[in-house]
Amino acid sequence: MRAGMVLLMIAGLLVAVSASAQEYTFKLHHFLGPTTPTQTETIEPWARAVEAASGGRIAIEIYPSMSLGGKPAELVQQARDGVVDMVWTVNGYTPGLFPRTEVFELPNVFTNDPGATNLAMAEMFIEDLAPEYVGLEVMFLHVHAGNGIHMVDRDVRAPADLAGAKLRIPSRTGAWVIEALGAAPVAMPVPDLPQALSKGVVDGALIPFEITLPLKLQDQTRFHIEGADRYRFGTTVFQLSMNQARWEALPDDIQQAFREASGPEWLERLGEIWRGTDDAATVALVEAGNTHVELTPDQVDAFKAALEPVIARWVDDVTASGVDGAPLVAKARERIAAHGPDGS
Repeated sequence: MRAGMVLLMIAGLLVAVSASAQEYTFKLHHFLGPTTPTQTETIEPWARAVEAASGGRIAIEIYPSMSLGGKPAELVQQARDGVVDMVWTVNGYTPGLFPRTEVFELPNVFTNDPGATNLAMAEMFIEDLAPEYVGLEVMFLHVHAGNGIHMVDRDVRAPADLAGAKLRIPSRTGAWVIEALGAAPVAMPVPDLPQALSKGVVDGALIPFEITLPLKLQDQTRFHIEGADRYRFGTTVFQLSMNQARWEALPDDIQQAFREASGPEWLERLGEIWRGTDDAATVALVEAGNTHVELTPDQVDAFKAALEPVIARWVDDVTASGVDGAPLVAKARERIAAHGPDGS
């Protein structure tokens, strides 16, 4: 009996020590499932890196699939209001809130290099992007490997091949891409896509390759289109952000743990992670019997020409709201190129 009591006391002491070691607990909310590459290869590794950098003083609890309530479009406001401590979400799910950051989503600005784009956003954040993130402390911004075109039954080789099609889009920049190609955009969070395809609400989607497998889209689509040299039709910007008041209440050393895990090495690594999951999904789609279409350089040129007006449309739109869009396009292109394989 005494031995049992001693063991219970030791166990209780260990629990107390563990609890006291984790002085700061954060809830991180997002809309994708717990087995998606986003959680297993982005959110979880980052959270564990923060915890390690804090010496075990931080614990980050991850809540996938909107398990704390609400809809994906509400995540930004949940973080701003302090309903949750942190969120990972798509900027474009809340249209109009992040117009400056949209420059990195544009086709022919983003072409095929997620790592370089992540680093460019970080460099431009304080001077060019920060005013959009009132009420938030951004841990990091990132993009995926780029939007491919995924169709139920259309083998797309030219913009004209999309005429009249309905495609799911992630953001208003994605909608402009689809409209420039002669198709009709349908906005929805990506978890809703399988049902929309099964009911014929859409004929395809503008999404990266990596998300096709968790959503089992290999069973609902047959053609998966990208360009030579992995040219993509724009991309999507994501943010992982904390409630501003929660951040400001943290001591400097705890803030530093978050910063350590979110620096340039992580942003570059994220580009590699998202490229890797995209490449793996492409192989799996082909193995499932689907067709991976790689447009020739001449075919890519036709798409580039059709999509160039999207940039002018964005510049006109943001300029009308007081944002000087043209210099942002030039700067984004220059900073992405600087971090690319041919950059300095």
